[in-house]
Amino acid sequence: MNAKLIIGLDGEASGSRALSYGKKLSNLIGDCAIVVVYVIEWSPFTFQTAEENAQRHKRREEELKIAQERIIDPAIKQLAADGITATGIVRHGDVADTLNAIALEEGAEQIVVARSSEGGISRRLFGSATSNLVMHASVPVTVVG
Repeated sequence: MNAKLIIGLDGEASGSRALSYGKKLSNLIGDCAIVVVYVIEWSPFTFQTAEENAQRHKRREEELKIAQERIIDPAIKQLAADGITATGIVRHGDVADTLNAIALEEGAEQIVVARSSEGGISRRLFGSATSNLVMHASVPVTVVG
């Protein structure tokens, strides 16, 4: 059976470190696929008019497309060039909850994220989101420095 790793990317150098470590793990495991994930923090809890909600939905769709093109697609291409099977997912939501949900959906053995002060997922993760992910994830979490 093919093992699967979730790699949380943030669009920063710290995400590249998580991706590099994920590649290393994949090579050590052997028969292993990687799912690269970018989470756009998004709270569903706002009160707006119907018109504002329509604009918000359009903005969400644009953010998903941009993240796919700028962050996920290059990571998949890099992994494929190294002979690693990879897919990608971009979602809106709470970082820790979303990464954990994707790990469960994908049947992943592990989640890999990076620790950094550079911003993006890493900075959010090493606050309450990382604590939540590490304490509540359904699979092991590796935090790369």
